[in-house]
Amino acid sequence: MTEAVVPPAVPLSLSDGPLLGLPLPEIWFGLLFFVLAVFLALDGFDFGVGAIFALRSNPHEREQLIAAIGPFWDGNEVWLVVFGGAMFAAFPTVYAALFSRHYLLMFAILGALILRGLAPEMYEQRDDDAWRRWWGRAFVVGSVTAPLFLGVFAANWVLGATRILTLPGLVVGLAVVALTVVDGAAFLRLKTRGDLQSSLEGVALRGLAAYVGLVVAALGTVYATTPAVRSALTAPLALALVALTVALAGGYAVAVRRDRHLTAFAAAVGLVAAFVGVVARLTYPYVDRATGATVGDAVVSTLPLNLMSIGAAVLLPLVFTYFAVLYSTFSGPVEAGEAY
Repeated sequence: MTEAVVPPAVPLSLSDGPLLGLPLPEIWFGLLFFVLAVFLALDGFDFGVGAIFALRSNPHEREQLIAAIGPFWDGNEVWLVVFGGAMFAAFPTVYAALFSRHYLLMFAILGALILRGLAPEMYEQRDDDAWRRWWGRAFVVGSVTAPLFLGVFAANWVLGATRILTLPGLVVGLAVVALTVVDGAAFLRLKTRGDLQSSLEGVALRGLAAYVGLVVAALGTVYATTPAVRSALTAPLALALVALTVALAGGYAVAVRRDRHLTAFAAAVGLVAAFVGVVARLTYPYVDRATGATVGDAVVSTLPLNLMSIGAAVLLPLVFTYFAVLYSTFSGPVEAGEAY
């Protein structure tokens, strides 16, 4: 006779065990990096537009660039708040340790984001050359330093660095800046027409070349300076994500040259997802390598984790619906003469 298979016990209450028997700590770890990828993909093109703004001298083209991101940038920035909230809710000890360890870096990120958000608003307030020159520069500085500092933060998190600035952190930060230019150029090719759109082809391809080169430099620097992550870096998933990056870079270049703007933007989003995927793979199973906290060790207790999971399952579809409405409402190119 064969023994009857006993199904796993279903928790009778939310405090008895994980909801539906799901691996909730790992799901929340994945959700954390998913939110980070969404932020970097969406606010990334805002940063990229700010960097490209420095390359344009025509005031009408500058107006078009700012108008292209006008309806989106403040909503896109919300995903960074969601990222911090998700970490605080699911991994509060990591939130406390990581953010306090990089306290000054956090303030630098916030300062850059404030400058990036304030500058376009102030730029439009006065039709004065000196005024617009100053706030235009502020827009560029905020747009470039925000992803730079975010890249440094991501590298420090992965590597467990306790110092604010490290060589791997600096290289990763520069790679993130280049990635936002790739993303921003693809977005602008969707949102502009005519000479401005055509002139962005070179920007897109140069940004892509810089990103690929910096990714190679970042991986080599991390491998050489951080033995703790070498095994994760050479794991099949990490190597597959690197190969995916190469394939997406090739697809992006072809799409840009053939004026397939939506395909190029999709490839740029894929590059962002691959980058964040590598960061997640190098981090796991730790959620804070510096303190040795693993995903299972650092996650909150069963009851709040189950309650948060139910809340996330209800709220996230609503958030995505809002963004779908927002982007469909403001779809289409920015017309010449249109302002922020």
